Amino acid sequence: MKKQMMKVLALFLLIFVLAACQSTEESESTSAVEQEVAETNTTEEKDHEHAEGEETSEEAPETVLIMGIAAHYHTGDVIELTAVPKDGNEGDHWHWYSRESGTDEWQVVSGQETDTFTGEATNDGTEIKAVLFGDDHEPEVQSAPVEIAIDDHHGHDEDTTQIYKGYFEDSQVEDRELSDWEGDWQSVYPYLVSGDLDPVFEDKAETGDMTAEEYKEYYTIGYVTDVDRILIEDGTITFFDGDEEYSGEYVSGGYEILTYEKGNRGVRFIFELTEGSEQAPQFVQFSDHSIYPVDSHHFHLYWGDDREELLEEVTHWPTYYSSDLDADGIVRDMLAH
Repeated sequence: MKKQMMKVLALFLLIFVLAACQSTEESESTSAVEQEVAETNTTEEKDHEHAEGEETSEEAPETVLIMGIAAHYHTGDVIELTAVPKDGNEGDHWHWYSRESGTDEWQVVSGQETDTFTGEATNDGTEIKAVLFGDDHEPEVQSAPVEIAIDDHHGHDEDTTQIYKGYFEDSQVEDRELSDWEGDWQSVYPYLVSGDLDPVFEDKAETGDMTAEEYKEYYTIGYVTDVDRILIEDGTITFFDGDEEYSGEYVSGGYEILTYEKGNRGVRFIFELTEGSEQAPQFVQFSDHSIYPVDSHHFHLYWGDDREELLEEVTHWPTYYSSDLDADGIVRDMLAH
């Protein structure tokens, strides 16, 4: 009986030892797997550390288009861009890079890891590009750099702000050349008709003395025109009136300082026809809130064959912005003023 008991105890002891060994092996195996996973994750994190603020000089084919870039921004404007691969390459993830100038190193923009970019316009000339990476963290394709142009037009200092509002001394006014308005210009009237400018009128109504509807009516009278495009190049002004096109060569005819009913003033810069189409007006007068030589960014235009009669016109002022701007760009510019 005693021998039999000893055999049973020995059997239990053997089972316990075997179970303990198996548990140890499983624990060691689990630890090994966990360690391998941890090492893999650590390696991936190290491989991906380039995306967290370090410099990069990634080279990849430039087959990505950047959509949404504006012709120019004002300081503080929101920049919204979208990266679109030309060949439909899906890749694994995106990173956006910026640099202050073409001579600086590219720096990754933190937090921008999709095909869309959102940022603030702070420095004129900043360059931005998008790079699409594969699952091996190597760059597959990228965009060509796009430049963020910031143009606050009349500036923010007190003198230029007052000039823009129409308060200045006669001695500050200087003659200007037609080249100040050189470019391809579009009428804003079609945007008013389509309703694209409604946010502008709503914004004016918040601080002005008219309703949004009344502002729209007022600007409709001012903007209305059949000349939907103006091209100014090398001293020649070309008018696009529906299907009709006519042009003329113009030279400076000086300027006139006008005083308005509210007490503020403006300057009309006048140009006179020397030769051109029969339909070309004898006089063209520009008003753009500037009083000395500077590239214009939008302007009110008056044209006709009677110089003095044009100077009396203060309710109808067809307005033109760069043809590069879309509706959003024009609205953004108007709201900035």
